[in-house]
Amino acid sequence: MRVLHLWSKLAGTCLAPEDSLWAMAAEAERLEPEAAAPEDAAGEAADAVDGKPGDPRLLLGNRLNLHLYPRGCHRLLHLCARRAPQLREVEFLQLSGHEDPRLLEATLAQVPANLQYLRSLVLRGGRQQDVLGACSRGFLTTLPAGLSALARLAHLDLSFNSLETLPACVPQMRGLSTLLLSYNCLSELPDSLGALPSLSFLSVSHNCLQTLPPTLGSLSALQRLDLSENLLDTLPPEIGDLSSLTELNLASNRLRGLPVSLVGLRSLRFLILHSNLLTSVPSGLAHLPLLARLDLRDNQLRDVPPELLDAPFVRLQGNPLGKALPASHSAPETPVTLEMPRLFLNSDLDSFLVTPQGCLVTLACGVRLRFPAGATADPVNIHYRLRLPEPHLVPLGPHDALLSAVLELRPHGVAFQQEVGLWLLFVPPRARRCREVVVRTVSDDSWSDLETHLEEEAPKRLWAHCQVPHFSWFLVVSRPVSNTCLVPPEGTLLCSSGHPGVKVTFPPGATDEPRHVRMQVVHMASRELRALLEEPGAAASPLLCLSQRGTSSFLQPVTVQLPLPPGVTGLSLDCARLHLLYWAPPEAAWDDITAQAALEITHLYARFRVTHFSWYWLWHTTKSCVQGLARKAWERLRLHQVNLIALQRRRDPEQVLLQCLPCRRVDATLQRLRDRYRGPEPSDTVEMFEGENFFAAFEKGIDADADRPDCVEGRICFVFYSHLKNVKEVYVTTALDRQAQAVRGQVSFYRGAVPEEVPEEAAAARQRKGADPLWMATLPIKLPRLRGSQGPEQGRGASLSLAPLNLGDAETGFLTQSNLLNVAGRLGTDWPAVALHLGMPYRELQRIRHEFRDDLDGQIRHMLFSWADRQAGQPGAVGLLVQALEQSDRLDIAEEVRAILELGRQKYKDNIQRASLTPRDLALSEPSASQSPESAQA
Repeated sequence: MRVLHLWSKLAGTCLAPEDSLWAMAAEAERLEPEAAAPEDAAGEAADAVDGKPGDPRLLLGNRLNLHLYPRGCHRLLHLCARRAPQLREVEFLQLSGHEDPRLLEATLAQVPANLQYLRSLVLRGGRQQDVLGACSRGFLTTLPAGLSALARLAHLDLSFNSLETLPACVPQMRGLSTLLLSYNCLSELPDSLGALPSLSFLSVSHNCLQTLPPTLGSLSALQRLDLSENLLDTLPPEIGDLSSLTELNLASNRLRGLPVSLVGLRSLRFLILHSNLLTSVPSGLAHLPLLARLDLRDNQLRDVPPELLDAPFVRLQGNPLGKALPASHSAPETPVTLEMPRLFLNSDLDSFLVTPQGCLVTLACGVRLRFPAGATADPVNIHYRLRLPEPHLVPLGPHDALLSAVLELRPHGVAFQQEVGLWLLFVPPRARRCREVVVRTVSDDSWSDLETHLEEEAPKRLWAHCQVPHFSWFLVVSRPVSNTCLVPPEGTLLCSSGHPGVKVTFPPGATDEPRHVRMQVVHMASRELRALLEEPGAAASPLLCLSQRGTSSFLQPVTVQLPLPPGVTGLSLDCARLHLLYWAPPEAAWDDITAQAALEITHLYARFRVTHFSWYWLWHTTKSCVQGLARKAWERLRLHQVNLIALQRRRDPEQVLLQCLPCRRVDATLQRLRDRYRGPEPSDTVEMFEGENFFAAFEKGIDADADRPDCVEGRICFVFYSHLKNVKEVYVTTALDRQAQAVRGQVSFYRGAVPEEVPEEAAAARQRKGADPLWMATLPIKLPRLRGSQGPEQGRGASLSLAPLNLGDAETGFLTQSNLLNVAGRLGTDWPAVALHLGMPYRELQRIRHEFRDDLDGQIRHMLFSWADRQAGQPGAVGLLVQALEQSDRLDIAEEVRAILELGRQKYKDNIQRASLTPRDLALSEPSASQSPESAQA
């Protein structure tokens, strides 16, 4: 704020521009202006460009990347103040949209004067996430007018921000070829937008557009136009004047009809119109000469022209084709009520449109929704995402178990006028005695359980059905049976449905206002307690958990009844062996409150009085000190016996499968994987809690060759859930020479999140003392020796055998299996568009969808790796992939692939040097530096 204050003051002073800039930069870092001496400017500017020690360089070639750094605007202000000569070379600038908006505007005002050759400006938000993992919009709401002076600017990205109107300077940037405005709050586009003669790509998806300006048809150079996820109900006829348009995306709007002028788009190749309200389409679309895909899914089409019905490039699923309108016996002026449509979403769709008419929706992941008629007053675009469980997304109680992935439905918090039916698939729980399955959701920043009904379609296909008033995050959990009641001032009785002998009596006057209370009961087998205490006669009652909304104590004592431990009656009871244990979360220890509680013993029950709720447990044992034993017994209730496995794929030993399995499932899993994988026997039995963090670290020369979100400094992070597949496949590599001999390494598993320091080898972890050692298990991994021709008549280059690389060549760089796997993991629902741009036939896409119809990740991997196999050894394959990513509007992945290519080239050189090739041989394997690009490609 002081920077902004100072800027407003300096604007009215007589300071020279460079002096004002120096003062701004000094104030931004809370320095005195005279502290930044001009004679030290050169050295300090170099430090600012290089960043702090250990940080990546801010300036890489002609790119200035400040979006990943805190206080990026302050860094840029310092560079401008010190007139760093490197700024003259900058053509690509990235800043975060999460900076203070006024500071960001003041910083951008310095850009035209200091970055005169700027070609690309990225001011994206969406780089931060809220507590539930959803992307947060940036704070950018406008741009300074001076940015229109950037004469060379061709690429402007303002996505994931808070723009309500298009900044006035944008239509004045005559050289713009790419304008990205997705995920903002734009309700309209100005007429002046048509004055951009060079604009070839415009993306305004996920906004609030209701109309389009007629001047949009003046963009004669426009090739790609994305208007999906808006509120458009009509299109201007001038849209047919876009003579260069090749891709038009209007999915998830409210269109009921199309202008006939669309048939004049002779260059159009892709027309996406799914999830609208279309009742008819122009027949002339079938005659567009270059049209390769016309997506009309999930509309209201009952009849289409015959030319479109038989065309192979048309997709019509989810339309009521051939169905007549329902007969209406009302007055002619009464509108006809349409039947509720049914939508079946494929894996390449992550949204659908819901109208006041309602609909039945089946998502690709198996989730079903029913929107009754009148649930929404206006059409609403619904987005969904199925996420892997993460600790911050999975709130579990001490005795809960997760049974499903986490489903996100957006928009969050939008209340429906009628409740929406939701059916979630879940894994059948092992134990069902005294347990129940519920759907858990978040509302107002707190998690709660919904009333849930179970429906069984097959023995292993179960649905959890609930009614939801609004959308948020949803997951299915198994919990101990819960009984709740509303306690009035007159008092009441609460009984457990799982254990009839457990009761709580609320006398009159226990509360002065109604309050909600909940009871849960957990059973522990007597044999487990006897084994823990090493006492044949030990026994325990069910564990009772009482909770309430609020923390205030009851005004009158509440009577709690627990059954006596099994085998114990009031006639044979030795009161000296009876212990009432008490635990108040989040305390770590159990307390023996037998002496403080006045126990009333009957033939079968024990009663006592309390004024506030917590956990209670009744033990019968000869042990005199049971607090520590109670803690161990309670932990035993929650522990799972598991084994850890590490298997290598037979055809590709560098691909390692890591999995944590409950003991009962190990044999069946290994039997299923035996044909494709091989490896050591599973680890010894390890005990783990539900939701416990652990990680795998590769050791003895083996490293994880992966850049993935769950990989921290080469260590793979896991979260254990007893009913889910805790499995990950990782590509490994080694810096050791595999030409001479095989590399024998290992993978070790450690408890907890990845710490700052981890023992280099598992032996160091084994030496740790304590009840909870870090190390759990170590399993061997072997990378076989790389074999090649060893005959003396073969030259060194002929005998060289390097690890196989999936894609690329020495000139353009390589993409390894790990790189392609990382690309596949980020494509998501955009993979069909990428496949089409890669030249894959539409029929093959349909085959992949059918073979992997319940597995989105399988669809993506199969598409990408099958294409890579066909491209092996072909020149220009990597460039083709980058181009397809750009054409599919995945510029983020395309940029990362470019960064990987340089690393691939460096790895290639390192491998050749380790193989002892002479510099002359190395020069022969690469294009000469003196050759021109044209001669090198020839």
